[in-house]
Amino acid sequence: MNIFWIEMKAYKKSLIFWSIGILFLVTSSMGKYAGLSSSGQSMNDLMESMPKSLQAIMGIGTLDLSKASGYYGVIFVYLVLMGTIHATMLGANIIAKEERDKTAEFLFVKPVSRNKVILSKFMASLANLLIFNIVSLITSISLVVKYSKGESVAGDISITMAGMFILQVLFLVIGSATAAVNKNPKKAASLSTGILLITYILSIAIDLNDQFENLNYLSPFKYFEAKNVMYGGGLEAVFIILSVVLIAALTLVTFKCFKKRDLRL
Repeated sequence: MNIFWIEMKAYKKSLIFWSIGILFLVTSSMGKYAGLSSSGQSMNDLMESMPKSLQAIMGIGTLDLSKASGYYGVIFVYLVLMGTIHATMLGANIIAKEERDKTAEFLFVKPVSRNKVILSKFMASLANLLIFNIVSLITSISLVVKYSKGESVAGDISITMAGMFILQVLFLVIGSATAAVNKNPKKAASLSTGILLITYILSIAIDLNDQFENLNYLSPFKYFEAKNVMYGGGLEAVFIILSVVLIAALTLVTFKCFKKRDLRL
């Protein structure tokens, strides 16, 4: 029984759905950019006239919205939100769906160790995240280049996608660790999503109030923001290291708790 391919098949429809969502988001957003830029109205002036709270929610920051890359930086906030929600639900369902769907008994009577089971599920989830990220990368580059007017955008988009992939993996293990620790499989996805929303709201609060700047480390959404990563900024080493440490720690929690877990058959 190849658990990896069974998991890939199980998530195929979900992956297609999310990929279509990404295509729709980027296509519609860049189409809107084309319409605004052709109107002759300064988008930077338009955005600056908006309340600071709205600018924070949109993730504008110091992005130059007169450029296609700058406008894409605003879209990137929503790409990350979609990518992390997808990853969180994948992580939670690694464990929860077997108990929820009453398939745990069938799975664990097979001559396969729990570690191998969870590892196979992790690898399938990572493959899903990678495909999601590649679709996002190809879609973003092809559409932004179309409206870039000769501006070099591939490098900036690629680096933002690298940051997004790290966040996807981080929220994947947040979801899996939550599911492994929680005794009620039905609550795993909602609890994991709750954590995601709290950290996202915290990132907005940090943008609204400079006094909260020291809380950047508590919200993964502040780690690889487009306004900091693009235009040569790159991925900050401190946030890469912090992400790796959190991913390693939460993966260990997932394996340890899952191995000792009394499964509901």
